[in-house]
Amino acid sequence: MVSVICTVSEKEIQEAVIKDLKDYRALKVKLENIKERNEVGAINLFPNLNKVEPFDELKAKQIERALTQSLDPIERKIIEIKYLYTNEKETTDLEIYLSLGLKKGKFYTKKREAISQLAKALGII
Repeated sequence: MVSVICTVSEKEIQEAVIKDLKDYRALKVKLENIKERNEVGAINLFPNLNKVEPFDELKAKQIERALTQSLDPIERKIIEIKYLYTNEKETTDLEIYLSLGLKKGKFYTKKREAISQLAKALGII
């Protein structure tokens, strides 16, 4: 039996996880809007150019589960501040580690571990 070892760079993993986290923000809003429209009977409030993705709700649930169950509190806070909160301007890593009382090295270790844990929990790696 021949096994193929596929190496994926840390950068590729990070990009995939960050993309999913940013999509998750929009996905949560989309699902909330759909629920709200269904409650008042306004199904076609906006034109729909794409077919409804049948797995949107499942994807949102799995990302939420990965965030709540695969990360420690510090890792989750880093991910929330960096990728999930909507601010007028992007929060810098410096602002995040100072606000959390972390040293620079510890912050980057925790951030890297959080991305890795999310990638594993979501089945990206």
